Amino acid sequence: MSKVAVVTDTNAGFSNEEANGYGIGVVPMPFMFGRDETTYYEGVNLTREDFFRRLENEEQIMTSQPAPNEVLKVWDKYLEDHDEIVYIPMSSGLSGSCQSAMMLSSDYDGKVQVVNNQRISVTQKASVLDACRLAEAGNNAEEIKSILEEAKFDASIYIMLDTLKYLKKGGRITPAAAAIGSLLHLKPVLTIKGERLDAFSKARTVSQGRNTMLNAMKNDIDRLYGGTSSENVWLYAVHANVPEAEEEWASQIQEFFPNIHVEKDSLSLSISCHIGPGALAIACSRKLDIK
Repeated sequence: MSKVAVVTDTNAGFSNEEANGYGIGVVPMPFMFGRDETTYYEGVNLTREDFFRRLENEEQIMTSQPAPNEVLKVWDKYLEDHDEIVYIPMSSGLSGSCQSAMMLSSDYDGKVQVVNNQRISVTQKASVLDACRLAEAGNNAEEIKSILEEAKFDASIYIMLDTLKYLKKGGRITPAAAAIGSLLHLKPVLTIKGERLDAFSKARTVSQGRNTMLNAMKNDIDRLYGGTSSENVWLYAVHANVPEAEEEWASQIQEFFPNIHVEKDSLSLSISCHIGPGALAIACSRKLDIK
């Protein structure tokens, strides 16, 4: 019997094939669309292609935290052949699913450790992979939880939006601000550090927005995460359903950070439903020193 299983939710962005390859358990996140009474689960009966098609058709999208029975079903499955579970859900600042999981774990006599390290999307994925490495190194579930939570602020995401429409629909900016921003063709840059999704700056052009993200990330890496080396940080070129821009954006990041390997990935659907398609992002996470 393997000692520690690592489980996350679909906000981390693992495909079914990736999760199976790493031996990671995944709790699917539920989505509802307009008057459609069906609940769709990411990676089960909802693909990324279906999601963005419905988003671009301007269907109303509602997100929810996983039902308790869905979480327990996955936990119980992995406890059949593991002693303990490390569960890494999306940030507690962006959803109530982390707090709900903590309540559910109280019935497992310490066998399930819920990590509140305030990550989402590719930085959450980095935490999951770090948890796998920590488990392989012999750490128990409680030790892994402590290590990941200690490093929770050692990650950054910067996102340049293609449109303000979805922030307006979600009530995150006023219709007047959205109208002015659209008139001026502004490209807002948002940031996710810890538990919050915040405004960072406004750019007049795509080029200016990209440079803003690159320089902000360089500042974070230099000051906070130990320097510009692949030995110190994971670095990601990320997009929200803009595959045609992925290679160019990844190449631009690689040229800006020549000493760091750049991974290509996609923003999670839970972020994309609030910011819309067309966004580009850069993300990094400090690598843990795992003995």
